[in-house]
Amino acid sequence: MVILVVAEYDTAHVRPGSRSALGVARDLAARSGERVEWLVLGSGLDSVASDAARFAPVTVADHPLLVQATADRYARVIADVARAHEASVILANATTFAKDILPRAAALLGAAMAGDVTGYSFADGELLLRRPMYAGATTATVTLAGRPYIITVRASAFPPAEPLAKSGECVAWNVVAATLPNQIEYVGLESRPTMRPDLTEARVVVSVGRAFRSSEEFEQYVGRLADALKGAAGCTRALVDDGITPNEWQVGQTGKVVAPELYVALGISGAIQHLAGMKNSRIVVAVNSDAEAPIFSIANYGLVGDVRQITPALIEELNR
Repeated sequence: MVILVVAEYDTAHVRPGSRSALGVARDLAARSGERVEWLVLGSGLDSVASDAARFAPVTVADHPLLVQATADRYARVIADVARAHEASVILANATTFAKDILPRAAALLGAAMAGDVTGYSFADGELLLRRPMYAGATTATVTLAGRPYIITVRASAFPPAEPLAKSGECVAWNVVAATLPNQIEYVGLESRPTMRPDLTEARVVVSVGRAFRSSEEFEQYVGRLADALKGAAGCTRALVDDGITPNEWQVGQTGKVVAPELYVALGISGAIQHLAGMKNSRIVVAVNSDAEAPIFSIANYGLVGDVRQITPALIEELNR
């Protein structure tokens, strides 16, 4: 029996969020006596597999038909590997990648699934999983029936796993092209390139609400402040809906969940949908012209004023 962790990665390294899922897997394995393995899918994975092996043994599904993460093919490979390895648990970071692919794998396996898990415990030998509901207004404790369990975890709730003293083994999985479904076609990716860190991995996040009305203004104020703090730039859903920022920069219930050391909220009122994505930030600094804005109720530091005047002053002071 094995606990399988589906890895996400950049060009050469496993992402910290996946390492958080691996940390959970290690803890579960310590209780059950099972072994932990990565599952890495894609094409041209030598560097990624080598990096992943520093943390756990790796099963590598490397094939040109897996170069794009289409849900039908990835779910099929995950299900095949899980059956072959008799996986009892399949874990991943709770990202759009996992939300797209793992429910399909669960359906193929007839498995039970819990998403966005923020904590767990055991009672009478049964695994109890805690997950937020209703935009974080309440937390439910759930159990899963049947095996394997499929679980996505909120990376900000768990520390990333540390490397092993000795790297694990890398084993190639034989991907049979004829068995892969072909119902989804990858057309392209619309994304705004940036050199800033990923929202979910950044130590500092600067986000904005409706205060700015164009992409140029966003970069002039939010982007420059984020760069001065060596952080990531984020936004509320309103800016995504208006086409000012791309979807991957959205923080909130329908966007990304972040928990940086510092979260700067510029002109954000503090709607519950947005708070669900950032309320676990260590320090929250809020700037808003409305002294009664709900964001001030969770902010460690608050400043009432016009973000168009305050933000340039902050940038100037930081650059000095």
